[in-house]
Amino acid sequence: MLLQPRDRSRPAAETNVSVGLTAVVAAVTDEEPRILVVRQTGSRDALPAGPLEPHHRTLDAGLRAWVEAQTEQSLGYVEQLYTFGDRDRQEGAGPDQARIVSVGYLALVREMRPSGALGAVWQNWYRYFPWEDWRDGRPAIFAAFETQLQRWAAEAPSEGERRTRQDRLRINFGLRGAAWNDERVLDRYELLYEAGLVPEAGHDRRDDPPVTPLLLEPDEGMAADHRRILATAIARLRGKIKYRPVVFELMPPTFTLLQLQRAVEALAGVRLHKQNFRRLVEQQGLVEETGKMVTGTGGRPAREVCFRREVLLERLAPGVKLPVARRRG
Repeated sequence: MLLQPRDRSRPAAETNVSVGLTAVVAAVTDEEPRILVVRQTGSRDALPAGPLEPHHRTLDAGLRAWVEAQTEQSLGYVEQLYTFGDRDRQEGAGPDQARIVSVGYLALVREMRPSGALGAVWQNWYRYFPWEDWRDGRPAIFAAFETQLQRWAAEAPSEGERRTRQDRLRINFGLRGAAWNDERVLDRYELLYEAGLVPEAGHDRRDDPPVTPLLLEPDEGMAADHRRILATAIARLRGKIKYRPVVFELMPPTFTLLQLQRAVEALAGVRLHKQNFRRLVEQQGLVEETGKMVTGTGGRPAREVCFRREVLLERLAPGVKLPVARRRG
């Protein structure tokens, strides 16, 4: 066995690494995309999380154990998102603290009233990403940071970097006639981070001038790098609903087509064309009628349907296509 020479340029503490597990537990309730957060006195909202411990048989088992202990929410569908290991990812991290590598997960559930020692609550995920909800047109917060983003691009240190920044703004934020891409959640967050417009940017800029964060309420940020993990989860889910029927993990056993459309719109942050959406769902054979009608929908009685699980065996990539309606604003 060959021993590698120690890199004397690195502090000894950097060799002390621990593995953490972090969960984005998502649900859709009353046309809101919601996530479970834990609230501790004097701290910002955090995702359910905990360290990988020796008695955890697998990463997945460890994650489920932490979520259930902190929220009493049992998990069904779970998938691994990404591994987050930035050096300064933990607030207040000092040279003697272990470096934490966190494995992020996305879990899809139907909302249950949470409980637990850490005060778990459900929150609308647009509380932390208000610029991502275009269902009622251009979000009002856009006006609060578009000018600041343009200034950030103009202040680039070189002409080439200025053009690169402007192109990134146009592509990711749909500026100057570019189309809005609902899946670029993490790209938009990273741009706002680089421009110093989110509170988290201040954690890593100890030697730079103070940043001017977006006009969010003080409690609308998230602990450590949990907003980056949430951005990754939203992007993953928005992309996945287009080619896999994961949205049905969030639906009750029976529902109407309008309820299904509203759930997809809540996740995607855009309005869909009603007739085209229904046509696509029916053409793909994603649902089947139960033979019952639902009343009290605010209009005519609606057909009750359920997810047709046979579709999983019939096609490799069944999903809910998104026939986006014409954008307002």
